[in-house]
Amino acid sequence: MTSSSHEPLATLAALLAQPGQPDTLFKAVDEATKTLVGHRLFTLLYVDGQEVARIYSNRPAEYPVSGRKPMGPTPWGAHVLQGRQPYLGRDVAGIRWAFFDAPLIESMGLGSVINVPVLYDGQTIGTMNLLDVEYHYREEHVAPVVRLAPLLVPAFLAARFAARAA
Repeated sequence: MTSSSHEPLATLAALLAQPGQPDTLFKAVDEATKTLVGHRLFTLLYVDGQEVARIYSNRPAEYPVSGRKPMGPTPWGAHVLQGRQPYLGRDVAGIRWAFFDAPLIESMGLGSVINVPVLYDGQTIGTMNLLDVEYHYREEHVAPVVRLAPLLVPAFLAARFAARAA
């Protein structure tokens, strides 16, 4: 990594100490990923049993915060949630393979995706999700995004705790 590739990590890590969490961090990660690899839709989901719950969205009209999706046993879930591996869907076929809400995604003009598991204590506790036009993402876009995922761990744990306390 070059010194410039460390800059987003250092900046985001420093934001963890700032007030206004977790939104301060979520917005900063949204902007950092947009700068690093680009996106038109950016969401954060935490795992809650057989569902995922949205805790951040840059397009809340289409994908509102606190929206939930069942993610039971699916090939995507086996790869990302259980397998703890990023998923790169380069085209609309990759979107359709992964998501039951592919028609909504396609209606937004989106056709490629990077899903990154957020890992803690050997488990996937959430996902960071970037979507853009078809064929936007390539293999080299995955690693820079994966490096940001650990910074989300405290916020995901707090979201999960808050949901269970409610």
